[in-house]
Amino acid sequence: MRIGTLKETYIADAALFDSRTQKVWLAVGAALLVLFPFMASDYWLYLACLVSINVASATGLNILTGYTGLVSLGQAAFMGLGAYTVAILETKVGTPFVLNLLAGGLVAMLGGIVVGIPSLRVKGLYLAIATIAASFIAHFIFANWKFTGGTGGLSVPPAKLFGMALDTSFRLYWLIVPVTILMLLGAANLFRTRVGRAFIAIRDRDISAEVLGIPLLRYKLLSFGLSSFYAGVAGGLWAYFFRVVTPESFPLLMSIFFLAAIIVGGMGSI
Repeated sequence: MRIGTLKETYIADAALFDSRTQKVWLAVGAALLVLFPFMASDYWLYLACLVSINVASATGLNILTGYTGLVSLGQAAFMGLGAYTVAILETKVGTPFVLNLLAGGLVAMLGGIVVGIPSLRVKGLYLAIATIAASFIAHFIFANWKFTGGTGGLSVPPAKLFGMALDTSFRLYWLIVPVTILMLLGAANLFRTRVGRAFIAIRDRDISAEVLGIPLLRYKLLSFGLSSFYAGVAGGLWAYFFRVVTPESFPLLMSIFFLAAIIVGGMGSI
């Protein structure tokens, strides 16, 4: 077991994987992920896909709450924005699923930026209450807007890759798990950059961060946007996985679940 590592250069300190042991275990983990769908039953494949979707969304919330220190209880609402965007594009337009997922993430990002505007003036419990309000507003829109199908929701056709429908847990596994891994790597790399370090500075002491020249509103909105983008993509994956989206699919309890997940798993830790 590794006890400590000696960093002699800044490049070594900023490295994503800084030891041979890490690289070996990551290679073993990657091999297991590739072999898993060929050995697992449909039930375990279903669970693996569902866990991956939740990991993607929780990672987005961790960017906002764990690394930037802004509490949000609206993650499920942003997932809903992404899921409905994917459902509408898939049923009404028929664009490729990759573009649909990106569009779902971007729509959720815009929603997150709007919700994040009060974050410059309020924080802690008050910010959490503001995001709860956003959740109820989103639920009202989902249930009453004609494009979302009202309370009955929307049925989502399966995603297609080279003409093959991704309509089973085995096939969806090869979409959901790789996307989640890319999102995890993106989040891990984010905090090796100037933007990620600015998020951490705001979390530790926002007044000191502002004194150091970090524009609080810009970076808080950026954090909200990135977190919501992750939630929107996760919501799009959720739509393709369950093939139906309703207003009741993304309740407030789901947002509480994601907050509990990052607390138990370790806030500020990928």
